[in-house]
Amino acid sequence: MLDQNDIDALMAATESDEALGAHAPEKHLFSRTRKDLENVEIREYDFKRPERVSKDQMMALETLHEAFARNFGASLSGFLRTIVEVRVAACEQMTYGEFVAGLPNPTSYNLIQPDVLEGQMCLEVSPLIIYPIIDRLLGGTNQDLFIPQRPMTAIEQRLISNVMGRGLDALSEAWESVRPLKFEITATESNPQLVQIVPPNEVVMVIGLEVRMASRAGTMNLCIPYNVIEPVMEELSSQSWFAVSRNDQTQSTAAKISQNLDQTGVQVSAVLAETTITLRDLSEMKPGDLIVTTTASSEASTVMVGGEPKFRAQVGQHRGKRAVQIQRAVARGERRQSRLPEIG
Repeated sequence: MLDQNDIDALMAATESDEALGAHAPEKHLFSRTRKDLENVEIREYDFKRPERVSKDQMMALETLHEAFARNFGASLSGFLRTIVEVRVAACEQMTYGEFVAGLPNPTSYNLIQPDVLEGQMCLEVSPLIIYPIIDRLLGGTNQDLFIPQRPMTAIEQRLISNVMGRGLDALSEAWESVRPLKFEITATESNPQLVQIVPPNEVVMVIGLEVRMASRAGTMNLCIPYNVIEPVMEELSSQSWFAVSRNDQTQSTAAKISQNLDQTGVQVSAVLAETTITLRDLSEMKPGDLIVTTTASSEASTVMVGGEPKFRAQVGQHRGKRAVQIQRAVARGERRQSRLPEIG
């Protein structure tokens, strides 16, 4: 126990230490490469949370999963027949232990296996959006919906598997610009604490997404361990990834459009001649009457593709069937020349 004299002595010593604080020993920095240490910038580094992913690579990951969010939202909107908005809310790196500690229990915790990468990812979906989706699939209106605090039943997991399958398809489509990957759900758990895909101090990238459907909203978290995507990290640098993605998207889009156009059917017709007559003359026509046009019989016909003039051709017969022999293509803006019929 301290009496009043001891307390006063301690207070006096504290004040004297504060007054002599300017004479405290200076901190020294030692370096083999720097000579001028006056302008050295000192940053705090937490060894428990090492930053193994650069800012450029994190920005590339965020941009990549923004495409995933758009595609997943469009796919869910068509599947549920209502407007579903998915957007990236956060993209950060942390340890796996911190990620699991911030998850609710119970929740939908899905382990995802990429086909050409070693290790597993995990996709956590909040019950706040899972049960409204299930209610929508069963014909409900989500009004006064009660969110149960229990693991999903086998029927509910079966229903939500269709939604997760569409999410994996959108995720594969988004990663295609970096490396073709196919994802598959290998296991589902309700308690995240029971699943340990990497050690608790291992660095993971967490992409937080927000899902909105009508008046309901929930979160999704995609956890990607660093050792899983380490083989493709160099491909996620900002300059090379954006350049490659633009080229790949341009070439792949052109190839898809060409493939679809090659299988498209078009209507082709050959126009021998054109003229105008009155409705009275048309109604009084009988077998044996002649229609006089301004096009000579020796002039080439026009081949129409989809109602547009594309070729000049000669009409004839080939192996007992009507045919046209292409002579040349119609130039843009060319007008068909015609001459008056000969009278004699």
